Amino acid sequence: MNELCYEEMDSPVGTLGIFCDEKVRRIEFDPPRSGPDAPDRRRGGNSLTAEVVSQLQEYFQGQRTVFDRQHPPEGTAFQKRVLESLRAIPYGETRSYQEIAEAAGNRRACRAVGMANNRNPISIVIPCHRVIGKDGSMTGYGGGIDKKIWLLEHEKSCSR
Repeated sequence: MNELCYEEMDSPVGTLGIFCDEKVRRIEFDPPRSGPDAPDRRRGGNSLTAEVVSQLQEYFQGQRTVFDRQHPPEGTAFQKRVLESLRAIPYGETRSYQEIAEAAGNRRACRAVGMANNRNPISIVIPCHRVIGKDGSMTGYGGGIDKKIWLLEHEKSCSR
């Protein structure tokens, strides 16, 4: 594995921290500025972090609906199926946890879908914000419900 590089970008949903080596490893909302969990800002970016920043900027400008760099994260076979199901949700649309569980092969695994979403390290690029409650409610999102609502409203307004 190559050195993990880091780049930050300002976005309408706050600061995003992008971590890449030869793959996109993580996108964090509001990365900490100091302390043990703070990213090493001395590492700087690489060509992949620059590409991800560019694609995210296009997304926030309403010019991009699909990301080119969707390297599958690590995880169990079920988690990987869930993340693949998330990628299949069209831009500007939503699916329920139950629909994702069915698409991933286990219609009773709604909570496991929630946990797989929670472990999605590359939010926005793998659109876990498009998963909602069966009743249409806005349920958990690692970046915060306010960011989830903003992302969904942004996509709906751009897809009209």
